[in-house]
Amino acid sequence: MTTTTQSILFSPAPYHILSYGTLLGTTFFHSFVNGIVAFRELPRPQFAVLQSKLFPIYFSMQTALPVVLAVTYPAGLATPSGLAGLLDVSNRWSALVPIATMFVTALANMVVVGPATTKCMRERKSQERKDGKKSYDPPPHSQEMVALNKKFGKLHGISSLLNMATFVASLVYGVSLSRRIV
Repeated sequence: MTTTTQSILFSPAPYHILSYGTLLGTTFFHSFVNGIVAFRELPRPQFAVLQSKLFPIYFSMQTALPVVLAVTYPAGLATPSGLAGLLDVSNRWSALVPIATMFVTALANMVVVGPATTKCMRERKSQERKDGKKSYDPPPHSQEMVALNKKFGKLHGISSLLNMATFVASLVYGVSLSRRIV
C-alpha cells in the first residue's frame, strides 16, 4: 500500500463526507420521496406495516451518523480533528450546534416519539377491532378512537417536526462543510 493510499484510508475526512452524504440523502429520500410514494400507493394497513419496519432503521441511522460526523470531524487550519475540533469554540455555531441538533432530534424520534407512535398505532388497531371500524374510515368514531386519532396526529406531527429539524440541521451543516472545501 502506498503512503497516499494509507493516508486516505486512515484519514477521517472520507468517512466524514460519506457519512454526511448518507445522512442527508437518506433523510431527503425518506422524507420527500419514499414516505410520500408509499402513502399514495399502498393500502393503509400495508403502509403502516412498512413504516413501522422502516422507522426504527431510519431513526437509528439518523442517530448514529451524527456521532460518526462528530468523531470524524476534519481538522481545520487552527483546530484539531475529531471531537476536540468539533468542541472548539470557533466551530460552535457552524458545526457543533447543527451536528448536535441532528443527533438530539433523531435520538428523540428513535427513543421517545417513534415508540410512542407505534404504541398508539397498536392501540388504534385494537380499538378498530372493538369498534368494527377503521381509524381512517369516515366519522363518526367512538370517543376512544377520536382520542387515539388525535394522539396519533399529535405524535406524528412531533415526529415530522423533529425529522425536519434533522434535515434542516444537516443542510446548515452542509453549507458550513462546503465553506471548508476551498
